[in-house]
Amino acid sequence: MSHTRRKPSRATARPGKEQERAKERGAGRRATHGWAVWILLPALMLATLAAYRPAWHGGMLWDDDRHITRSDLRSAEGLWRIWFDLGATQQYYPLTHSAFWIQHKLWGDDTLGYHLVSIVLHALSAFLVAVVLRRLGVPGAGLAAVMFALHPVQVESVAWITELKNTLSGVLYLSAALAYLRFDQSRRKRLYALGMVLFVLALLAKTVTATLPAALLVTLWWQRGRLTWRRDVRPLAPWFVLGVAGGALTAWVERTMVGAQGGEFHFTLIERCLIAGRVIWFYLGKLFWPANLSFMYPRWQISQGVWWQYLYPLGLVALMAALWLLRKRTRAPLAAMLFFCGSLFPVMGFFNVYPFRYSFVADHFQYLACIAIIALFSSGLVNLAKRWNFQPRPAAVVMMLVSGGVLVFPTWSQSRQYADGETLYRSTLSRNASSWMAHNNLGNALQRQGWLDEAVTHYREAVRLKPDYAEAYNNLGDALHGQGHLEEAVASYKEALRFMPDLAGAHYNLGNALRESGRLEEAVTEYREAVRREPGLAAAHGNLGAALENLGRLDEAVAHLKEAVQLKPDYAIAYNNLGNALQRMGRLDEAVTEYREALRLKPDYAEAYNNLGYALQGLNRLEEAAAQYKEALRLRPDYTVAHYNLGNVFQLLGSYHEAVAQYRAVLKQVPGSAETHNGLGVALANLDQLEEAATHFKEALRLKPDYADARANLSRALALLKKIS
Repeated sequence: MSHTRRKPSRATARPGKEQERAKERGAGRRATHGWAVWILLPALMLATLAAYRPAWHGGMLWDDDRHITRSDLRSAEGLWRIWFDLGATQQYYPLTHSAFWIQHKLWGDDTLGYHLVSIVLHALSAFLVAVVLRRLGVPGAGLAAVMFALHPVQVESVAWITELKNTLSGVLYLSAALAYLRFDQSRRKRLYALGMVLFVLALLAKTVTATLPAALLVTLWWQRGRLTWRRDVRPLAPWFVLGVAGGALTAWVERTMVGAQGGEFHFTLIERCLIAGRVIWFYLGKLFWPANLSFMYPRWQISQGVWWQYLYPLGLVALMAALWLLRKRTRAPLAAMLFFCGSLFPVMGFFNVYPFRYSFVADHFQYLACIAIIALFSSGLVNLAKRWNFQPRPAAVVMMLVSGGVLVFPTWSQSRQYADGETLYRSTLSRNASSWMAHNNLGNALQRQGWLDEAVTHYREAVRLKPDYAEAYNNLGDALHGQGHLEEAVASYKEALRFMPDLAGAHYNLGNALRESGRLEEAVTEYREAVRREPGLAAAHGNLGAALENLGRLDEAVAHLKEAVQLKPDYAIAYNNLGNALQRMGRLDEAVTEYREALRLKPDYAEAYNNLGYALQGLNRLEEAAAQYKEALRLRPDYTVAHYNLGNVFQLLGSYHEAVAQYRAVLKQVPGSAETHNGLGVALANLDQLEEAATHFKEALRLKPDYADARANLSRALALLKKIS
């Protein structure tokens, strides 16, 4: 009999290793099967919440206020803009900003909710790490989850509200990976579609997740030892297209809208390779020895003419070559490094990202990349325990408890730094004293607390370290303005604009300083430049309108003030100033409407009560006017203008005793007011107190010799006194 000879399949060609690998997969599944869902997830939640307890009530840091939904985006229209108006948010991550939008509806500006959401999402990502590794048959899946959840290098991603981008996209990234791995086994189209949807959502949360299809190919190569076009590559081709498109859009936004361009980003290809090599070793070092973690690390001086900088990329090439040679014994280390490097590729220096202005590395950049190294390390520990004849399950549990206990304390300590901006930046400067960005940000934190002297010191240090730092000059000007040093503030704002002429905030601030100095025409010029550079800057429109109103250019003033309240519907000051302009134009009914809107938005707005009273007085609604002046004085008992206006209304109502009391209240604070002396004289004359009335008319004339009303009133008073005598 003859028979057809068949080559042995790959599954039977090397039975020893394949059977051993299958046993390991089975052991990994059994080790987590019974308690993974019911114990691991809540345990991770509790441990992570405890480790991050110091950050629960942490305040807003750095750019958190640009991510927590702005007032102009809090409506349904704002949500539409988040998705379809490129530039409405700092970065185009619409799913993340939608999550912020929802959270603001739930708890407003209270940071506790934002922190708890990030912590819970991080714990969920850690659990998904365990689930994915278990599906892949990687030993120590639970241990890897614990290490991912509690490693201190993750603190920046979890405790910093802005990095909801990481924790949200991490859950979606791992969920998409899990769905695809299930599809890879079953080839069910529903799982493929689910995976793709989750991947798209991950990209919409943060496009660094674009590396997922490459990571999946590495994983499949690790499992099988080879890749085929039909089974492995072709299904992921659409994912690669989506990832490249998302990454290209983000790179464009970073460069053109966020500001990742200019002299700080001018590197040759060789220098970018030098950066990339050093980046990899830096992140590996922080994973294995997470000491001196910092919110901002020193920015390396990169030069292709310095020989020792080539050691980093050469060392990386040597390591990868060694792992390639080792692949015949085990592919795991090479796969882990390929995953690690591939996941870091978007932030290795080949593309411009804004943080490269002050550092080439940041802890949050390796949030997903570290999974591979942690998994390799965890599986190595579990395999080592097996070789020493420890039972897999008890050994895994013990290692999880030990690693959790070891990691929770440095993570707890690191998260304390995120309690507030001052704490964070002081800690940063203790480890990176040359960080001009940290000096500037610490100055911001101190300025918000009213500590202007120290803020000025840090701003000056920031511009000393970086002489072309426009933002720091602008902030220095703000602090000097707050101290009353207007000329120094003007000089600082102008220095900011010398380095960055399109900095709308500096034009706006310079306008404020010039306006306060009485240089209204110059202020108008700066405000116009601010709104030209940033048409949506409501405050610039509002202050431009107020300056134009002061100059008597009322039609222009009304136009800009209306634009201000359209851009910012809760802008009470602009409504008040709009009322002022309308009142000067004689449109008193419209002015009353605007003043009432200002008071609806800001019920303690004393100036608006006074202005509303003045408009009502002009409409001869005297009782209503008196009520508004009284409310202004209830809020501000020393408000001399309201005392004077109320005195005038009482005079018109014939309540002369009350009028006298109001005028006297004014003169206690402003004894040199000729108008008040005249008004008091009129009220006293109506009370037949002619001698005292004459005294006040004379004082009014002494203060203001050309005061015709006071001269006429004095003549009448003297005539009456002569007649009586």
